[in-house]
Amino acid sequence: MNTLTALLLLLFVLMLLVGGKTGLKSYLSVVINACLVILVALLISWGVNIIGVALVFIPLKLLTIIYLGTHDYTVARNSFLTALIVSAIVICLIVLIQFFAQTGGFGDQAGEELVGLSLVAGISFPQIAIVVAIFSTLGAIAEASVAMTAGLLELKHHDPLITKKQLEESALQMGSDILGTAMNTILFGFFGSFLPLFIWYMRLHYSLFEVLNDKLFVGECLIIMYSFIGVLLTIPLTTVFLTRSLTHESKNIKNKKE
Repeated sequence: MNTLTALLLLLFVLMLLVGGKTGLKSYLSVVINACLVILVALLISWGVNIIGVALVFIPLKLLTIIYLGTHDYTVARNSFLTALIVSAIVICLIVLIQFFAQTGGFGDQAGEELVGLSLVAGISFPQIAIVVAIFSTLGAIAEASVAMTAGLLELKHHDPLITKKQLEESALQMGSDILGTAMNTILFGFFGSFLPLFIWYMRLHYSLFEVLNDKLFVGECLIIMYSFIGVLLTIPLTTVFLTRSLTHESKNIKNKKE
């Protein structure tokens, strides 16, 4: 048994003990998403159209993240619709910015490994950069959408007579807490994964402008920005869609009683 297998088994046991059935579904979500990413990489390497692969697998990833990550169908349905709309907006932004940023392909740091190798692989590196950026933002968008939806539905469940204005005020407070947590999670993930490159910059005495113009650094910073924008859009859109839906349901129930 290697280290990776042992860690996967430990994660499975802990998620089963802590979350029970929901923990098992969440573990399956992690496994399925990992398989989807591997399948995407294989399809791209086999020459399948990159944009077509992305359009097919983006909804699949959101479905597995959201529907297997929660036990409430109402939460999952509303979260998925919101996440899908936000993802579409962020994708348009990613395509536009990546066109001007041109961060696709290998950086200067990979020069020694690529000596003697041909870069004419028959694959569009800008398109790969777009797909990587899109897939990197889906988790943050789905997490924020589920957190907001679950919180608002729970609030409505405990206080069925709550007004739309009160629900929006509670959503604003809830959203600020979720936003702060999501931002910290994204930033710490960025610094953790990018620490070796920061050490590289320091040891080679990169100037500030050299760092800011480095392809790898710019690419990672753009991914962080996309995730931030996705979370920022998810919170108000979830609030608007869900409050309207809950208000409409309350009116229908009231009319039926009358």
